[in-house]
Amino acid sequence: MTTTMAASCSLVCCEEERDSDKAVIVRFSNGSVKNAERLDFTMYKNADDSNPRKKNRRIMAAESDRLSYVGNNFGAESLKCNNLCKYYVGVLNSKTRQMEVHSAQLFNMQPVIPGEITESAKTQDTTLTYRDKVDSLIEAFGTNKQKRALNTRRLNQVGSEALHQAVAKAANTVIEEKGLEALQQEVAETEAQGDLALHLPPCNADADKPEDVYLFDDLLSPEEFEALEPAGSKMAELTSEELKKMREDGGCLCVVKHLENMPAAGEARDKTSRCAFYLSMLLKLVQQRNITRKFGQEEGCPRIVQNKLFRTFTVETFNSGRVQNMVSTSMRAKLAAYCLALQLHMSHMTGDLTLLHRDLGITEAKMVDIAKSMGLTLIKLPRGKSEDAGLQDTNRQAALVLPLVKYEQSMERRKRKKMH
Repeated sequence: MTTTMAASCSLVCCEEERDSDKAVIVRFSNGSVKNAERLDFTMYKNADDSNPRKKNRRIMAAESDRLSYVGNNFGAESLKCNNLCKYYVGVLNSKTRQMEVHSAQLFNMQPVIPGEITESAKTQDTTLTYRDKVDSLIEAFGTNKQKRALNTRRLNQVGSEALHQAVAKAANTVIEEKGLEALQQEVAETEAQGDLALHLPPCNADADKPEDVYLFDDLLSPEEFEALEPAGSKMAELTSEELKKMREDGGCLCVVKHLENMPAAGEARDKTSRCAFYLSMLLKLVQQRNITRKFGQEEGCPRIVQNKLFRTFTVETFNSGRVQNMVSTSMRAKLAAYCLALQLHMSHMTGDLTLLHRDLGITEAKMVDIAKSMGLTLIKLPRGKSEDAGLQDTNRQAALVLPLVKYEQSMERRKRKKMH
């Protein structure tokens, strides 16, 4: 494009320009320079051309005998006007009388004194977090409401730090008095007891008699015990052949053992038979996953006992648009504890852990942990010479002896055996 001007000059616009064709306009922040010819200008270009944000960064340096100047087109000290508008500069060729128009970029040149830290380096702290930077902005430009909120938060922070210091001081005092190992032992015992405490029957550790530690009425109320009379009578009438068939079918071995060793007559026989039926219901319940309202009806379980089983040993879940009762893992541990407590009242404050863990379908270690959490004394029977010696070799029993045993929790994990 060529335009004829009044002074017989032509204006030429460069259609395509490279970075080297762009003109540079410098402005000195401390005033105008009188002898610009004595300044040595140097432009530095960012070496990272692949990065679109860095490839256009430039640094302009001007050196003189007395002072040096530096300006850049990026960072906090760059001129924002370069991003808001475009600048052009015309260069007149005196011979051809043509003026070439080039795009230009402004640089704000600031004096640099060797050994002096710039203002940006003073104010910029790389260790400041985002929250600290926002707080600084609120202090400088925030509204009164924001400043009040900032002061309140800082006061609360000071109070929280004082509280943490007081707690840390108290904790250090307790550690010095008791010792770290003793505290770790107490924490381990508390955690181990807390996991099973929710699943144990009510316990009166200060009772004078063993039968009063885990009260029978907490396991079966008088109304529930009375309702079990018909079902208990049927259990007492089972013949030896029927009991043998139950054993061969892999039924409730601990229930069969109690029925085989029942008293001949009297209240003791009646109590054992009723408890045996209730124990069979507990063992049958632990084998179920989802419980229906027909549970126990075939065996003649009373409605009041059925409601107790649902209320005490099942949890309600919502599935397929309806509420269902199921036996969770924690409820299985609770069933094991109540079965063991019921056996204590049926066998003179002793219980067979080996038969019980087999009927419950849990590991012997889990059964032993439940017995320990109940404070029972563990007994390992000696080897027997009868036909059932195979069972007696591994039988482990638990007895309720006052005072209750307080087991220490091991702080070390079991070491795995090395494979050779």
